[in-house]
Amino acid sequence: MSRSLRRGALAGAAIVFSIASLAACGAGNNAQTLGVRPDNAATAVDSLKLQNGTVITRADGDAEGPAAVAVTVFNDGASAQTLESITLPGTDATVELSPATGSGPLTVPAGGRVVIGGNGNASAVVEGGGEALQDGGTQEIVFRFSETGDVRLLAFVVPGTGYYQGFGPSSGPESPSETPSESPSESPSGEATSPSPTGSPTGEAETGAAGGETGPEAG
Repeated sequence: MSRSLRRGALAGAAIVFSIASLAACGAGNNAQTLGVRPDNAATAVDSLKLQNGTVITRADGDAEGPAAVAVTVFNDGASAQTLESITLPGTDATVELSPATGSGPLTVPAGGRVVIGGNGNASAVVEGGGEALQDGGTQEIVFRFSETGDVRLLAFVVPGTGYYQGFGPSSGPESPSETPSESPSESPSGEATSPSPTGSPTGEAETGAAGGETGPEAG
């Protein structure tokens, strides 16, 4: 084999090795195994990594309704940290944090992670200030942790549709349909009864021929 052919073969092998190395790097915890979307906000401070930060509004576009914050928090430190609060600077919104199960503080375990948003995960519901959240825009989010302190993230504001369906706030409860109540003056047979002109002075229930006993159970 000539020298030029050998040099070409070595160069090709180096390119293949480089591509394989990059592919291996993409298979870690921060890539496809966790479905990380590159267009979503991410940051790292001390031992904490925040990924997929998003503010999700209602799917029906109701600015008066609640919104939600979705994010995944990784804790590479040796001790657990508590997420004490989430605030949205520039708005009057308040954010209510809830763990995935039970009640109490939202804790990120040492060497673990917490997913906020979506069914079965912890939640961060944004109440009020919805008029300041514009779909397609950005919103600064401040996460306050017990050890690291404030971690700031500039996140996209998106409606809870398509890819984000199920991660945003749920719709408000529907108003129960109104059903006409049965008139208390009707007997179980559906025939109207007229009040008896002679009531019992002792207050005892009387039995009618067609309607059974009168009282709270009638109708």
